[in-house]
Amino acid sequence: MAGITALGTTYNLPNYSGMLHQLTPADTPFFSAIGGLSGGGQTTDTKFEWETFDLRSAAQPDVLEGADAPTEQGRVRAQVTNVTQIHQDTIGISYSKQAAVGQKAGLANDAVNPVRDELGWQTEQMLKQMVRDVEYSFLRGAYQLPTDNTTSRRTRGLLAAITTNAIDTSVAVPNGTGASAAAATDLITANAHGLANGDQVVFSSVGTATPLATATVYYVVSSSTNTFSVSTTYGGTAVNITADGTVTVAKRSALSLTILNRLMQSVYDSGGIMESGTATLIVGSSQKRQITAAYTAAGYVTKELQANLGGVTVDRIQTDFGVLNLMLNRHMPSDQLVVASLEQCKPVYLETPGKGHFFSEPLAKTGSRDRVQIYGEVGLAYGNQAAHGKLTNLALAV
Repeated sequence: MAGITALGTTYNLPNYSGMLHQLTPADTPFFSAIGGLSGGGQTTDTKFEWETFDLRSAAQPDVLEGADAPTEQGRVRAQVTNVTQIHQDTIGISYSKQAAVGQKAGLANDAVNPVRDELGWQTEQMLKQMVRDVEYSFLRGAYQLPTDNTTSRRTRGLLAAITTNAIDTSVAVPNGTGASAAAATDLITANAHGLANGDQVVFSSVGTATPLATATVYYVVSSSTNTFSVSTTYGGTAVNITADGTVTVAKRSALSLTILNRLMQSVYDSGGIMESGTATLIVGSSQKRQITAAYTAAGYVTKELQANLGGVTVDRIQTDFGVLNLMLNRHMPSDQLVVASLEQCKPVYLETPGKGHFFSEPLAKTGSRDRVQIYGEVGLAYGNQAAHGKLTNLALAV
């Protein structure tokens, strides 16, 4: 359902009688768990920093009686930077629309419209949309620090921040580099490729082999020893290749306890997931199914209890590295999984003097309508990026 892109009137914004149901999910578990609109930190600059440091490796001391004081040591600190990004939207409602609260209320006028204050209701929904944008940005945001006002500031999300414990689960297909795609047969030739029907593959390069794309997940169909076709759906029709080309193809791996434990060990060894109350697996719906299946098959308790994490109800799951929260999040990429140490994460706000963090205010009158803008600036502080980890290019559940 398309939104209103300009002024809300009685023509493009009729109200109806009966119960009001929301079509789009508005849950924001990551943002809510780390502070939400009422928690977090403050900054007085659009760019904010925090420090990280590490301790030396643990070892058994080897000190003699009466020895002189050893050589001085100190720990080096490093600085990490992120930015606040602007969230700004406007609502405009005509005077007629604000007055016509009984529109489409039924022939007998005995039904009650659920929305009686159109401007207030629209403002509330706009704020929900903006908070969803914050959630998306905190997970998937790409960092952008402009040098002038011709480019917007964009906060770095958790996925982009993680570099130390980042595992690409895709596996190179034998002879998949330099494989040939043929328009005449819709076949891709890679001798002894080892792929089976239903395997998920991605292309890192497609050359001139249109319409194959690097941003699409494909399913193998019509597989033989040296050739195969790809479909955009599981067991579907082969993609019609319209031009020959040379491609590079890799197979996506299904989530397994081996892969997940390797990631959690890497995060643990880097100093992460130390606090069981905030150690959290963040997944979308596809990887949630894969996690449940993997742990159930191994005999683990997959839903030991539920916990309240910053006001968010999450499942808890027994793992080799303790009991972790399991956060289902709509905004996670379907092929990725995050192990997060949430105690290191918080929103950081640039407060507008006299107005606050996120606020609404009326705009100047320009006609027979009321206009309100909502404004706020916030960025993500994620602590030590090595205290988190991610898996990428996971196969999707089918």
